[in-house]
Amino acid sequence: MQHAIVALLSAAATPTPTPSQVDPDIVTPGVVGFVVTAFIAIAVILLVWDMMRRIRRGRVRADIQEELDAEEQAARATEATEVDDESIDPADDENRGDDAGGAAPKS
Repeated sequence: MQHAIVALLSAAATPTPTPSQVDPDIVTPGVVGFVVTAFIAIAVILLVWDMMRRIRRGRVRADIQEELDAEEQAARATEATEVDDESIDPADDENRGDDAGGAAPKS
């Protein structure tokens, strides 16, 4: 086990040779790399812009739908109140008499 560790440490300590002169055509991406990177950056910007527009549109639609639902519920509540008011017969109040027990009216 110790021999394996010593062999790994000695291999890691060995320097790797580096070339004395670097060819810039091999190292740099050049014009093609710049064009591809610029195209990807523009595509990402346009996709984010479109996504934000769609999210904004969805929020506006949700807000409008909430307003319509609230108006519809208010209209239903108003109709229910009107129906309740119409269902109460004013003649029943006159027949009931003065006392709350609903005794027969005095003649």
